[in-house]
Amino acid sequence: MPGGSIYVQQDEKFTGSSPQWWYEKFWREGAQSRRRSRMIKAAVGAVAGFALALRFGLPGPILYAVALGGVVAGVDWWLDWRSFRATAVWRGGRRGEVITGRLLRRSLGRQGYRVLDGRAIRDQASIDHLVIGPGGVWIVDNESWSPDTEIASYGGRLFFGEKYGTKTAKPLVAAAEAFAELLSREAGMAVTIRPLMAVHCGMLPRGGSLTAEGVTFLKPRLVAKHIKANRTAELDAAQIELLARTAARELQRA
Repeated sequence: MPGGSIYVQQDEKFTGSSPQWWYEKFWREGAQSRRRSRMIKAAVGAVAGFALALRFGLPGPILYAVALGGVVAGVDWWLDWRSFRATAVWRGGRRGEVITGRLLRRSLGRQGYRVLDGRAIRDQASIDHLVIGPGGVWIVDNESWSPDTEIASYGGRLFFGEKYGTKTAKPLVAAAEAFAELLSREAGMAVTIRPLMAVHCGMLPRGGSLTAEGVTFLKPRLVAKHIKANRTAELDAAQIELLARTAARELQRA
C-alpha cells in the first residue's frame, strides 16, 4: 500500500470504503463484547432480584432473580437495537422521506392537514414534503449525518461539528421563499412558508430540536408536534383546499 510500512501490518479496520461501512463493521465486531456486557448486567440484575426477594420475604427468590435478570438483559438488548436502528437512514438501510411522510400523515391527517410529497419548481428548488393545514404552510426536508456529528448553534450560526451549516440551511430557506412566492401568485393569497429539517441521525441538543439561520432542525417524531404547536396562519378548509390544489397543479413531482 503506497505510504505504508512493510514492517507494520495494515489494520483492516481502516480499509473500508465509507464511514457507513466502517460503522457497520465495528458494530459487528463489537457484538461479542456487547453480549459479554449484557451477561454481566443480567447477572447483577439477578443478584439484585434475589436480594430483594430475601429482603421482603417473598416466596421463590430464585424466580425473582431469573425474572429481574431477564428484564435487565431485555432492556439492554433493546437499547442496543434502538441505537443501531437510529442510524438506518444514514447507513442507507431506510429512506428518511418515507419515514417522515408516514409520521406526518399519521399525526396530521385527521386534523385537516394535507401532505404533498416530493415537490419541485423547475430549475429552482425541490423539497421532500409540503404541509398545508389550519395552522399554515411548511416545507420539510430530510437529512442524516454521522452519529457523532453535533448539530449546534453558536452566535446565531449553524454548525455541523466544526463545519459551518450555512450551505445546508440557505438552500432550504430559499426553497421556502420560492414555494411561498409561487403559491401566493397562483392562489391569489399571501402565503408564508416555514422550513423544517427532519434529522434522522446526528446529535441535536437536549429536547431534539434547534433553530438556526432560518431553519428548524428536529427529530422526525417531533415534526408534526412542532407544526401543531407553532401556527403561522389561520387557514379555513376552503383556503387549504385552494392551496393544495394549486400546489398539486403548479409544482412538479421531484
